Amino acid sequence: MAEKAYKYRVYPNKKQKELIQKTFGCTRFVYNYYLSKRKEMYENNKITFTYNMCSKDLTQLKKKFEWLKEPDKDSLQKCLKDLDMAYQKFFKEHTGYPKFKSKKNRYQSYRTSYTKTTAGGNIMFLDKHIKLPKLGLVKTRDKQIPQGRILNATILQEPNGHYYCSLCCTDIEFEQLPKTNQNIGLDLGLVDFAILSDGTKIKNPRFYEKSEEKLAKLQRELSRKTIGTNRWNKARIKVANLQKHISNQRNDFLQKLTTEIVRIYDVIAIEDLDVKSMKKTDSTIRNKRVGDVSWSEFRRMLTYKTQWYGKKLSVINRYYPSSQTCHYCGHRDGKKSEDIRFWICPKCNSELDRDINAAINILNEGLRIINV
Repeated sequence: MAEKAYKYRVYPNKKQKELIQKTFGCTRFVYNYYLSKRKEMYENNKITFTYNMCSKDLTQLKKKFEWLKEPDKDSLQKCLKDLDMAYQKFFKEHTGYPKFKSKKNRYQSYRTSYTKTTAGGNIMFLDKHIKLPKLGLVKTRDKQIPQGRILNATILQEPNGHYYCSLCCTDIEFEQLPKTNQNIGLDLGLVDFAILSDGTKIKNPRFYEKSEEKLAKLQRELSRKTIGTNRWNKARIKVANLQKHISNQRNDFLQKLTTEIVRIYDVIAIEDLDVKSMKKTDSTIRNKRVGDVSWSEFRRMLTYKTQWYGKKLSVINRYYPSSQTCHYCGHRDGKKSEDIRFWICPKCNSELDRDINAAINILNEGLRIINV
């Protein structure tokens, strides 16, 4: 049993769009109001304004501001939970103090929970419509049917103006993929996206780099427009559409590649890369390419897909010398600069492709970790 989110593009009518925008505004107001109140009470009285206190006070706030009763009431409770979660992360994980939400942020969203009703439930997928609290039936063209039991729905608007609804479902039974008795090691790179231990090299598509010139042109056109005008908004949407197109290309490539790898191999070994540090170099071009290649998203997809389909993912230590160790005799050579792509082992005289050798070492270390 596992959880999965089903994302649908939705097409709300004029009234529904108006209510969605009002809900975005109300949830943002409630979040900022109680963030300010918690901060003020702690600074003045050293009292922590907890989630339960905020929830009780929200009833009084609705009496003061009548317009807070118009949107879905559960969405307001959910934003209080989000605020409480932000505080917990701040104290436990030191992720940074919670920030105020801005109206200028082009990504706007709110969340609402499933509740059982006499009609079946307040959130339902009904062929060409999705039933949502307060909004009623919202049109969708997606034909994928959500499996399991619906927990909640997230309604969001992206910078290009498109609306989406994400249904989070639980108690989903994934059909386990057949065992193939094949294992693979993956060495991730920039020239080639991934080098497999069997010698296969998967080309890096570089979606951002291919569209960078066109994107720069659209951004220059946007910068010449007066902010807030209709022409500025049209130019902004053109930029947002191209950015979304690049994101869709990248996501499609990663989804297909990870599904294929999980389908073919039983054990997949990869490195634990420190992507943040790899972006902090003196080379702007390299930093862009590290961001474009999306190694973190690739690993995230492999993680949940191996769990879903009964395969194994072995992540080796980022400091493991995979590029410096000969996979034939185990001799460890000195550190090599990135321009050296082939080298000869001084101990056994084997000719080694740097990337394939690293992938084989990653596989061997990954299998060792699983056996231990």
